[in-house]
Amino acid sequence: MFIDSHCHLDFPDLIADLPAVLATMRANRVLKALCVSVNLADFPNVLQLAVEHDELYASVGVHPDYEDVEEPTVDGLCKLAGHPKVIAIGETGLDYYRLTGDLSWQRERFRTHIQAAKIARKPLIIHTRSASEDTIRLMQEENAAAVGGVMHCFTESWEVAQSALDLGFYISFSGIVTFKNAKAIQEVAQKVPLDRMLIETDAPYLAPVPYRGKTNQPGWVKNVAEVIAQLRGCTIDEVAENTTANFERLFIK
Repeated sequence: MFIDSHCHLDFPDLIADLPAVLATMRANRVLKALCVSVNLADFPNVLQLAVEHDELYASVGVHPDYEDVEEPTVDGLCKLAGHPKVIAIGETGLDYYRLTGDLSWQRERFRTHIQAAKIARKPLIIHTRSASEDTIRLMQEENAAAVGGVMHCFTESWEVAQSALDLGFYISFSGIVTFKNAKAIQEVAQKVPLDRMLIETDAPYLAPVPYRGKTNQPGWVKNVAEVIAQLRGCTIDEVAENTTANFERLFIK
């Protein structure tokens, strides 16, 4: 059995065909999926999905790519995280790839999420792109290790993975690990301990091989597990059992 630790089922490409998406999940033995919030305005839609479907969970947070949106507050995030189907804070973090200029607001927003996670006692979902040094530094400064969490859709070096692992975080691999040119990420997937690994789709993005270029969906997280098993020389059942147990340990407890 598999769990998709990160997807966006409220996005138009997926919500329009939700019954079929959920059916594909069941057909591929994907037991659960975590629907991840990217801004406060759309959070009610994310939560509604989780409330209406037993197999779905929600997070609350504001993605670092969203510049002109309502800023989260510590109190506000904690209040929204109080719902029993909200099992994480995020996605949050830093992204210096898409935006340029003075990005101090990203760093302050990231600190807000970490502080809220510690109060709410919910793990963090962290996004980092072209910003790994600052991401790890802020995690250390704000003591993100107190709650832990996951480095989602990991695309950084083994050294960055080690720093996150040292802080008690899990490393999650997406469909990128199935791409032929993703040798560096594949090497990291071989090194991360199985008891600290998660798998995800980041649907509707980053569909794994052989679906690359199509609208991704949680049911295809199985393909991520298959490639990781091949890379590590283990069975897909080993990957499934470990990543499922890890998800339960981190998010459900």
